[in-house]
Amino acid sequence: MSLAAPMTTRALVEELLRRIGEGDPERIAELYAERSDWKLDWPEEEHGRAATPWIRHRSTRADVVDHFRQLARHHVPEEAATEVERVLVDGDDAVVLGEIRQTARATGRAYRARFALHLTLEGGLVTRHHVYEDSLAVAQAFDAPRA
Repeated sequence: MSLAAPMTTRALVEELLRRIGEGDPERIAELYAERSDWKLDWPEEEHGRAATPWIRHRSTRADVVDHFRQLARHHVPEEAATEVERVLVDGDDAVVLGEIRQTARATGRAYRARFALHLTLEGGLVTRHHVYEDSLAVAQAFDAPRA
């Protein structure tokens, strides 16, 4: 997708956050370049495990769609909330700070996780999406109950 007029970094980030809140993976992905650098700061051995398949690096717009579909599939949408505390902008880079609150569908366990999201924009689209979050809180919510 090409936006009619180039948006400022802040405007594009705000639009991205709005679309994420709406939960439509295809509309979210429209704001990403066809190729992007998408990384999650999780231990590599935890990437792609069955309980959390959305946790992995990505590189295409189709991957963005898949990420948000997987995320929705594994959480209870009625029990999800995100609090964005601050958006910091420096040129084409932005950092979003906040906290997510989710409930794991498989276990019914709720969790809270602090996050920082580093985005870089080029040509009016997101080309870098790096997430730093409390991976332990997420992993524990999806772990099978201990015997």
